[in-house]
Amino acid sequence: QVQLVESGGGLVQAGGSLRLSCVASKRTFSNYAMGWFRQAPGKQREFVAAISSSGGATYYADSVKGRFTISRDSASNTVYLQMNTLEPGDTAVYYCAARATFYSRSLYQSIDDYQYWGQGAQVTVSS
Repeated sequence: QVQLVESGGGLVQAGGSLRLSCVASKRTFSNYAMGWFRQAPGKQREFVAAISSSGGATYYADSVKGRFTISRDSASNTVYLQMNTLEPGDTAVYYCAARATFYSRSLYQSIDDYQYWGQGAQVTVSS
């Protein structure tokens, strides 16, 4: 079982930046591929970014490519989402997710690929 706890959400003006953090409870954090998803009011949860268990591969949704950066720190069991040049359309609850994997460079984009989820962090971007 893996527990994920997000932090770092908040209110920011358009053009601003925020960094989300997600701390995992599992000591074998390096065996988990990680992802970030978001859900806006009245919309389905959607993929944002993914990072492989090794940290050597990343993938982004087109809507955030070039603005968001996903990274991970094995020493602290933490995955980050650095969000720059935020837009009102980025307003959503952001969730981190984890999936156990044997493949160090595999990336996962589907909600169904992930086994564990955090509680979510609200990000609100004002215009």
